[in-house]
Amino acid sequence: MGISADPVAALDRFKSKHKLTIALASDEAHKVLDAYGVWQQKTLYGRKFIGIVRTTFLIGPNGRIAHVWPKVSVAGHAQEVLAAAKAL
Repeated sequence: MGISADPVAALDRFKSKHKLTIALASDEAHKVLDAYGVWQQKTLYGRKFIGIVRTTFLIGPNGRIAHVWPKVSVAGHAQEVLAAAKAL
């Protein structure tokens, strides 16, 4: 599942545009994002702002966090997560 601070309508458009099959959840109030510690200050080209630090959490069969990938870069990430999930 992907969680974003974007509104539901924007997530629906994104999901359609990229033909995604995973669930996308909107957290405009940042409750889940804050709870997972991913709503943070970021810097881009010297400008500071608050936003989501892209992070992956693998939840194990027991409902607990089994692995965390902080500050994710997209290239090769899906394969790495899939391998870790298969190893659980």
